[in-house]
Amino acid sequence: MIIAVPRLTDFGLTLALSVALEILRMAKRTPLYARHLALGAKLVDFGGWDLPLHYGSQLKEHGQVRTAAGLFDVSHMTIVDFPDPAPTRALLRYLLANDVARLYPGKALYTCMLNEAGGVIDDLIVYDRGATGYRLVLNAATRDKDLAWIAPLAERFSAAWTERDDLAMLAAQGPEALTRLAAVLDAGLLKRVQASQRFHALEADQCFIARTGYTGEDGVEIMLPAEDAPALWDRLLAAGVAPCGLGARDTLRLEAGMSLYGSDMDETTTPLVSGLGWTVAWQPPDREFIGRPALERQRATGVPQIFVGLVLEDRGVLRSHQTVYDGDRDIGLTTSGAFSPTLNRGIALARVAAKTAGRCQVEVRGKRLAALTVKPPFISRPC
Repeated sequence: MIIAVPRLTDFGLTLALSVALEILRMAKRTPLYARHLALGAKLVDFGGWDLPLHYGSQLKEHGQVRTAAGLFDVSHMTIVDFPDPAPTRALLRYLLANDVARLYPGKALYTCMLNEAGGVIDDLIVYDRGATGYRLVLNAATRDKDLAWIAPLAERFSAAWTERDDLAMLAAQGPEALTRLAAVLDAGLLKRVQASQRFHALEADQCFIARTGYTGEDGVEIMLPAEDAPALWDRLLAAGVAPCGLGARDTLRLEAGMSLYGSDMDETTTPLVSGLGWTVAWQPPDREFIGRPALERQRATGVPQIFVGLVLEDRGVLRSHQTVYDGDRDIGLTTSGAFSPTLNRGIALARVAAKTAGRCQVEVRGKRLAALTVKPPFISRPC
């Protein structure tokens, strides 16, 4: 018996695919999506998520964080919990280049997760939660490959894990951020938060409050049940914490000399050539971690490139993938760049030949513009 199957026309196929893709695309919206629309945010696709680029003025939002307090919706970040401390500790000491043995309950650690060649699969923060295990916060754009890399290793170490897609994450950043929290936290909890140190976290009332951020300013990142996020967002806005988008977040982190995965490092570059050598824990020498042999070989033979900051002396804007010159010699590439609102000039991070120092030139739209090499961060901030 032959069953006739209706032929799907090219138009019908295109329409069906478009609808399917739109459904998938629309599925990635944070619990604050309606709030962003109501505030008139310019939304962009960021790693498959609809996120605000700005709410009218990226420059104003940047200044708000540098001088007062700004609020970011970072609920797109991937949160993974490991509830069993003992096997997870063994797993993370092997999985990560930095050593979680340095941690204690409430302490956080920035680190890279490497492949066998020493390339950076992702950069992340790990939190020690004491008896309740460890929490990892991964980049959203690398979620799928990160979890695919972690899953078999976690099974090997018998370390159970759960992706916490039931949580949202807000970041209140700026010199007045902790003061503005008085409107949303009770006095006792506020005092605990203000007394905590950078890269520490505490938990209360289903909230996980960490003294971390991606702006170079003081502030907190708050993880809480997704259904509670809109109310917290509203209360923080009412307290004078201004909504800020991805645009300001990028210029803020760049001024603070903070790396962006996929631009400043990736699986083809090691921490040693990406300005992240400080995140590699070489001691104790007998700790095995993925990528260690490759890093040790690179360190022994000499690191061929260094990571520097560039400050443009001529007028112009620096971007990624612009060639850097020392005279007529091509010495490297910018990895990320932007106009710095604080310095009122173009800045960039760049991977250049070892021992590069002093002045150089960057090719911008066919012209070589004068630049000065500096050690990041570009501005001095409290955090």
